[in-house]
Amino acid sequence: MIYGAYGYTGELIAREAVAKGYRPVLAGRDAKKLQPLADELGLPAVAIGLDASETLEHTLRDIQVVIHCAGPFSATAEPMMRACLNTGTHYQDITGEMAVYRMAHGMHDQAESAGVVLCPGTGFDVIPTDCLAAALHKAIPSATHLALGFDSDSALSPGTAKTSIESLGVGGAVRRKGEIEIIGHGELTRQINFGRGEKFAVAIPWGDVATAYYTTGIPNIEVYIPMSPRRAKKLKRLNKFRWLLRMNWMQKWLKKKVDNSVRGPGEQARAEQKTWVWGEVRNDRRGERKIGRVVTANGYDVTVHGTLAVMAFLLNYEGPGGYFTPSKLCGSELVEKLPGSGAIEIGID
Repeated sequence: MIYGAYGYTGELIAREAVAKGYRPVLAGRDAKKLQPLADELGLPAVAIGLDASETLEHTLRDIQVVIHCAGPFSATAEPMMRACLNTGTHYQDITGEMAVYRMAHGMHDQAESAGVVLCPGTGFDVIPTDCLAAALHKAIPSATHLALGFDSDSALSPGTAKTSIESLGVGGAVRRKGEIEIIGHGELTRQINFGRGEKFAVAIPWGDVATAYYTTGIPNIEVYIPMSPRRAKKLKRLNKFRWLLRMNWMQKWLKKKVDNSVRGPGEQARAEQKTWVWGEVRNDRRGERKIGRVVTANGYDVTVHGTLAVMAFLLNYEGPGGYFTPSKLCGSELVEKLPGSGAIEIGID
């Protein structure tokens, strides 16, 4: 079942699933938005809200895997996860929200007992960086520091834009000595060659601050994206207003602006945009350092193909339940198998 199938990314996943010969059940809250897509694709549809827990669980009893695409995941992930635990249904989603990864990790024992896989983040958030983190950790198993990042020209989808808005009132995030630490926006910067020349980069509160730790156990983790120094200075100024950006009315206002103005990239734009993923792993005590890179397709195409690859894996899965990162579930080679992706390259650079 694809829940949130009429959203930008949910629709892309639904269309590609049909192209691959699958016949998923399409689901979501809004029947008026859902039914036209179901009719066009010739698929069954179920309009259901996540607050209707009994009806949701009744629907899930015949479903083997849920692909959850309806954000904001900070509000929607938990009720869907709990419904899946109660019905023996494997759960995956396309979130990039750190809080969701931490919540799913905290539900590991329940999922293990239920024989259910919880694998949030089966899209661009966080398949490429998670797989690269796993490969880098294999290169230096004693690593104490991990930095990850990516460089892309891709435009934001509405869902990703809203996730970014939620982080504005919180700040940046890194992991230090095994614990997540909130830092100011634009506070941590460095020069990085993501794969197409050295660029100024800024640390962001990306999901790998949580997931890469679950994958590797490395206690110090940072994630970067390229940004102009001028834009980084503007971002830093937002720190004075984080209290305001956390207010519910401000969040609603900013997200409404997204609804009115942000549209996901078209097919041609996605086809022309690659993503350069970079990572650095270190053990300073031993003087060891290695760099890893992998080039992937556009982030939204990675999400579509990555999500369906994990879904196909779960349809034939006979292993234990529990919380998994994508690389822990499917192996670090998962990203290399996706259309448009190259091989992970590890070296000293």
